[in-house]
Amino acid sequence: MEQVTDHLLAAARKVIAVHINYPSRAAQRGRTPEQPSYFLKPSSSLALGSAEAPSTVERPAGCELLGYEGEIALIIGKPARRVGLEDAWSHVEWVTASNDLGVYDLRYADKGSNLRSKGGDGFTPVGPGLIPADTVDPATLRIRTWHNGELVQDDTTEDLLFPFARLVADLSQLLTLEEGDIILTGTPAGASVAKPGDVVEVEVTAGDFSTGRLATKVTEGTTPFGDFGARPKTDDLQREEAYGSREAAGLAAVEAAAVGPVLTPELKAKLESVCTATLSSQLRKRGLNNVSIDGLTSTRPEKRIVGLARTLRYVPNREDLFKAHGGGFNAQKKAIDSVNEGEILVMEARGEKGTGTIGDILALRAQVRGAAAIITDGGVRDFAAVAAMDMPTYYSNPHPAVLGRRHIPWDTDITIACGGTTVQPGDIIVADSDGILVIPPALAEELAEDSIAQEREEVFIAEMVQQGHSVDGLYPLNAEWRTRYLEWRAMGSRQGQ
Repeated sequence: MEQVTDHLLAAARKVIAVHINYPSRAAQRGRTPEQPSYFLKPSSSLALGSAEAPSTVERPAGCELLGYEGEIALIIGKPARRVGLEDAWSHVEWVTASNDLGVYDLRYADKGSNLRSKGGDGFTPVGPGLIPADTVDPATLRIRTWHNGELVQDDTTEDLLFPFARLVADLSQLLTLEEGDIILTGTPAGASVAKPGDVVEVEVTAGDFSTGRLATKVTEGTTPFGDFGARPKTDDLQREEAYGSREAAGLAAVEAAAVGPVLTPELKAKLESVCTATLSSQLRKRGLNNVSIDGLTSTRPEKRIVGLARTLRYVPNREDLFKAHGGGFNAQKKAIDSVNEGEILVMEARGEKGTGTIGDILALRAQVRGAAAIITDGGVRDFAAVAAMDMPTYYSNPHPAVLGRRHIPWDTDITIACGGTTVQPGDIIVADSDGILVIPPALAEELAEDSIAQEREEVFIAEMVQQGHSVDGLYPLNAEWRTRYLEWRAMGSRQGQ
């Protein structure tokens, strides 16, 4: 197999990189572009590397976040200008491995161009082997990255957002891709940060073809930046993006802020004193009819629960996306591990009953953290253990299947749908044996007061019915009966003095 040479790198007049192209990376970043977007890297950033003779890259003095991104590199073999999709791949001569290195400490400096953050000497190692482009299907390539010997990236080109031919055709609409130009085609999830002394390796394979491992060793820079230009600086957002997540960066999880007024002990006590049937009628008077979470059963129907909603959304399982979102400290575990005293975790499972959305260990963790309840419109596994807990769980049905059969835990503390209604973080949840209500926080105080007043009236009405009175005019109170009710209340007040 032919190898990348200094002569080949010298022929590269342009190095063009794609921002986001792998679904796993898009999911990690939380954004999926509709069209490809690009940035340039200087050809002076190119370097050769192999397992036997690793390239070296300097983490500049004063920098903390040298990010690595294993990528597949395309090398143009014949000029491409305004080529179509059907012809674009024929302009690619070679496929090889690359590492799109950059320092997040300088991302701020060039208004998004990445010039200094990704343009440093040695920041684009490529090689070592060349796979002839005309011998492979560009949709069947595999890319893997190792960090100090540990496999951290492993993905294929089967479901790219923008197939390689599209990149070539798109770029050629405006500029001429010249012989030797290099296109970096994006990185999958798993890119992270390398430190001095670390070794990062990247390999591209296609059937029996392999580029071999492109190895790069990180060294520590010793020459400080001058005061006549931008100096390195970073923050927790850059750390999160460089490492891929707050957890990987060693940062504390962000606690969700409650929406609307705080559920004070006084308001909570008022809501606990009235039943959901009364609250429902008061909500209906205000034009709110679709505020109940329907079709669920409680493990503790005798309990009345009041708390602020935290939310978790599951999406239908797709195996390629499950790789990035299903394992590790996923959204399900984040939600459980961040629920606070008195809060209620509400899960959107689309009413899917064919798998569990919570089991005994995670339910126990929620109970230990002080959660008031868990609500899911999906299944519950380890049901006997969950049902034995003091914390109520509201569920559709028991089911033994583990996570990954029907669901991917996708996101937390966002607006969701559960049991036929919309739930937002910070909504007030009230649940009892009659059902589960979602109360807009801004209405909660007046709703509680009016519900207490309504239940006082109903005590009087029940007493009158028990004495033999007809409900005609009594329920609801007409003017005559309201007068008698007010007298009854006044009498009770005097007797209480």
